[in-house]
Amino acid sequence: MFDKLTQKISDALRFVAGKSSISEKNIEDAVDAIKMALLEADVNLRVVRRFVNSTIEEAKGEKVLRAVQPGQQFVKIVHDKMVSYLGGGPDSAEAQDLRLRGPDLISRVLMLGLQGSGKTTSSAKLALRLKKEGRKPLLVACDLVRPAAVEQLVVLGGQIGVPVHREDGAQDSVKVYRSALAWAEQNLIDTLIIDTTGRLQIDEPMMAELSRLKDAAKPDEMLLVADAMTGQSAVDIAKTFDEKIGLSGIILTKFDSDTRGGAALSLKTITGKPLKFVGTGEKPEDFEPFHPDRIAGRILGMGDVVSLVEKAQEVIDEKEALELQSKLEKENFTLEDWLNQLRAIKKMGSLQSMLEMIPGMQGRISEDDIDKADFKIQEVILSSMTRKERANHLIIGPSRRGRIARGSGTSVAEVARLIKKFEKMRGQMKKMVKMGKKTAMQMPGGFR
Repeated sequence: MFDKLTQKISDALRFVAGKSSISEKNIEDAVDAIKMALLEADVNLRVVRRFVNSTIEEAKGEKVLRAVQPGQQFVKIVHDKMVSYLGGGPDSAEAQDLRLRGPDLISRVLMLGLQGSGKTTSSAKLALRLKKEGRKPLLVACDLVRPAAVEQLVVLGGQIGVPVHREDGAQDSVKVYRSALAWAEQNLIDTLIIDTTGRLQIDEPMMAELSRLKDAAKPDEMLLVADAMTGQSAVDIAKTFDEKIGLSGIILTKFDSDTRGGAALSLKTITGKPLKFVGTGEKPEDFEPFHPDRIAGRILGMGDVVSLVEKAQEVIDEKEALELQSKLEKENFTLEDWLNQLRAIKKMGSLQSMLEMIPGMQGRISEDDIDKADFKIQEVILSSMTRKERANHLIIGPSRRGRIARGSGTSVAEVARLIKKFEKMRGQMKKMVKMGKKTAMQMPGGFR
């Protein structure tokens, strides 16, 4: 999402980061470059001015100019300012957590937003996340204006295994909510996620209906779903919703899109409401908590290794990882293991989003540079093999290669190339594992 912004800010920081001494002129030049990058990213003008003025004021103090590593000290100031403007701070963790009731009480979450913002999809994504955390959510179809909104929620609920309360022909969202609450009380539901009406633009009838629903439900959370691609419009919409209805937090959708990032950097400062979640793709699993410090790291090109590890842990448990390491050490890593790894990577999300979490990679590799077709071809070829062939690639002779090529719609040459690539990769991975263990043994407190 922040590719262009990251590249320009990284260039500005690189100019001063390695210097053993910097002047006020160096600071002014770097901050001016950051200012232009923020404006081009469609960050609110008032936010840019505050960011620039506070950064210059702090960076020109003796703490930076007289520091042992003034360049690094300046980078830290920019990072801390970025975290603050994204909503980080001493109480940020508490503010960004959902305020839900205990298991014996039913929590209510009101989902707000305009048509096209991704409100219904985000409702399902949130339900799946809460389900994984051990809660028992119920999706409530209270968007009675948009055609097919109820049907969409039913389909999404079926995909994630979460019940959906709907009433065909209903015209009053408050009545739908009350009957959903009664059903929830009888079926041990602990969280209602209420998908509310949305229109193409804010109008009085919509606000009046939402106010009625808010008064009836007395929600624990009122989450606005905003589209990151709308830039400053998302900030204006959030401000209006907060003034007229009241918000407790914001969900930003299409966070993986090629947007300039202005909404993310402006929302907290302008509305005072925390960004709680971001939608990072089309799948129900593509939904993440918003961590200001991690996002600041991505914007400044420092990566986000913590999020990358968390994504990996969701699809690969510790036992599987240790078994894989053992196989690599003993050269027992097979084509079956390779197929499993390819499928695990797919579950983690887009390769582009994963690369952005690696320090120094943000903005340096575009979506066009990633050969997605090659990954698909590898999976198709591997899937066309028998389990016996994937367990022992040495038995794959000319006739088997021909059959695999026909079954996968590829050529014999492509099958042969995949096997050769696998053998080379297996040798390299074995060396890397051994090197990692050797380094660990040499470290203080390591194995001897």
